Amino acid sequence: MTPHRKLSIAALALVMLGGFGFTPDRGPSWQLTDTGVTARFRGLAPVSGKVAWAAGSAGTVLRTVDGGRTWASVGPPEAAALQFRDIEAADARHAVALTIGNGADSRIYATADGGATWTETFRNDEPAAFYDCMTFLDRRHGLALSDPVGGRFRILATSDGGRTWRVRPTDGMPDALPGEFAFAASGTCLVSAGGHAWFATGGDATARVFASRDGGRSWTVTGSPVPSGPSAGIYSLAFRDPRHGLAVGGDYAAPTAAPDGSAVTRDGGRHWTVSRTVPGEYRSGVAWRGRTALAVGPTGSDVSHDGGVTWRRFDTGSFDAVACTADGSCWASGQDGRIARLSR
Repeated sequence: MTPHRKLSIAALALVMLGGFGFTPDRGPSWQLTDTGVTARFRGLAPVSGKVAWAAGSAGTVLRTVDGGRTWASVGPPEAAALQFRDIEAADARHAVALTIGNGADSRIYATADGGATWTETFRNDEPAAFYDCMTFLDRRHGLALSDPVGGRFRILATSDGGRTWRVRPTDGMPDALPGEFAFAASGTCLVSAGGHAWFATGGDATARVFASRDGGRSWTVTGSPVPSGPSAGIYSLAFRDPRHGLAVGGDYAAPTAAPDGSAVTRDGGRHWTVSRTVPGEYRSGVAWRGRTALAVGPTGSDVSHDGGVTWRRFDTGSFDAVACTADGSCWASGQDGRIARLSR
């Protein structure tokens, strides 16, 4: 917006209330970048408007340092047969990436030189474990989530930036429901804010949210109103602080219909309320941009200017993951090598 263009009252209210607002006469839009690959990117870790990482199928990891004008393929060669589903980055040089699968296919790799070299820092040796997603509470302390082993979800923890990991005892973890699991859809089934952590589930009769206020050592759990089933539940969480959170999901097998597929909390996940206006279709990723929120899925993208209470569609392209940075830059990634930046 030029200095000579006056804001409408509605637009000014959005800017004042939302921190990063979109004018009603020109909504947000995605600007695709040329990645030069066809991998499906469910792992996404933007650092700023210039620096971003993406991780996906066939062991592919990309990095840009020029806002998406060019991308470098920097994945570990030994992971070419694996599927990355999450990546967390601290800056242009430091990143930690998670591959999924039963047994030894669940691994974690770390780089400290922009992807020039990688170290495998964890390889799962529990046949029943299947790691879905990661989060970092700060640069040193991180958590990774596995589907239930012996009836309880399993937490992996690092205190040195991902160089070493250890499995946490499950004493502080509530029992899982018989068919409950987490979704490795966008790297956001496990998230954190202000030293707290949350993870979301589906698969059984109730989609639930687990919360930890002590760095992942102990957890509480609460049910949500988001419908759950064999391929349905909460696929993504986002918290902008320890109290205000969003949950989106639906049914991957029925992507064009998701009644009650989004919910909000204002008390740290103790209670969840269905959005007044939901996206209405399956959404696999959600993110905060100031007080504005974005949700993405294979059938489109939605924006909310009121903290997830109401949503409006603004794009019909397919994306799996969305993430925003402290400077207000937002990125989305998905199938066929699609990575985009949000146009303000």
